[in-house]
Formats: sequence, C-alpha cells, structure tokens
Amino acid sequence: MSITFVHSDKAPKAVGPYSQAVVHGGVLYASGQIGLLPQSGEMAGDSVEAQTRQVLRNLTAVLQQAGAGVADILKVNIFLTDMNDFATVNAIYSEWLGTHRPARATVAVAALPLGARVEMDLIARV
Repeated sequence: MSITFVHSDKAPKAVGPYSQAVVHGGVLYASGQIGLLPQSGEMAGDSVEAQTRQVLRNLTAVLQQAGAGVADILKVNIFLTDMNDFATVNAIYSEWLGTHRPARATVAVAALPLGARVEMDLIARV
C-alpha cells in the first residue's frame, strides 16, 4: 500500500519537514494544526476562542482535501497551554462536531509553536 500526502491551500503550509496529513490504508493521519491563517501565516488572534476556531477550519480543510469530513473522525488529540481554557475549547469543539463523538485526549503542555494556545491533530477514515 502506498502513502498519499495531503495538502490543502485552505490550511497553513507545513512549517517544518512534515505534511498536513498522510493517508494510508484508508486512514488519514492529520498533523497538528494551530490557529494560523492560511493566507498570511499569522495567528488568527490572541484569544483561545479565535485560535480554536481557526484550528478547526484548518483541520476541516485538510479533511475535505482528502475526501473526508467531520463525521469520519476517529480520534482527536487536543493540546492546551492552559487547562483553564478547557471549557471554552470544549464548547467550540462540540459545536464543530455536532452529534459526532470520536475518541479524544486533552493534555496540558508547557508551550506550543509560535506561542499558540491550542493545537489539535486527528485520525479519520477516508
């Protein structure tokens, strides 16, 4: 089986030696997304709300590029620099998913790239 590399112009370009996502064996593995605007490469804002919404737009773009959608998500990892942001991120995340409920882990981290407050990656079927 081959590996397909996924790139969407509607999500930020990879800022290192990785792909936005890869597909292998009918499974998409999306790299972590932070709240960068794809057009400018700048952070969507300072607030966790603005960053979370942009993270989810970025992940949606990658899913769509691979022919998948939110209902195909199997697992999400959420990384927060401040667990006090959990309720806010969780509410926005829940709104994004609708009734779909994939497996998930949420962890606190010391720091994220470019001073981001939230990062998410995911695994989905395609």
